[in-house]
Amino acid sequence: MIGDFVYRVTHPKHEINKTYNVTVVGKLNNDELNKLKNGIDIGNFITSKANVKILKTDEEKNTTRFQITIHEGKNRQIRRMCEAINKKVLSLHRSKIGNISIKNLKLGEWRKLTKKEVENILK
Repeated sequence: MIGDFVYRVTHPKHEINKTYNVTVVGKLNNDELNKLKNGIDIGNFITSKANVKILKTDEEKNTTRFQITIHEGKNRQIRRMCEAINKKVLSLHRSKIGNISIKNLKLGEWRKLTKKEVENILK
């Protein structure tokens, strides 16, 4: 069962959404945002469409924080997507896989998944 769960979560064919909070240097312009949303060439692979939401632009620090949801999960995909639009990643944090969120967990904490969470991923 554990192997099935891991396979289901990690293999792109199952299209399990993974949501990340990303902070990059600079402000995202509309062209860069559209490239992230509509698919971008990251070297031998063009990403699928992504859901991107700007969370905060800090003019003083010259940074942008955004949330991006993808389903592929290629190696270092988010970092490679940001590199493709010439944005340096300052921080990257996965906040959600499918319906499973780390919303109420503090750094270093963990919890067991509920039966319902596991069942939702496996179906």
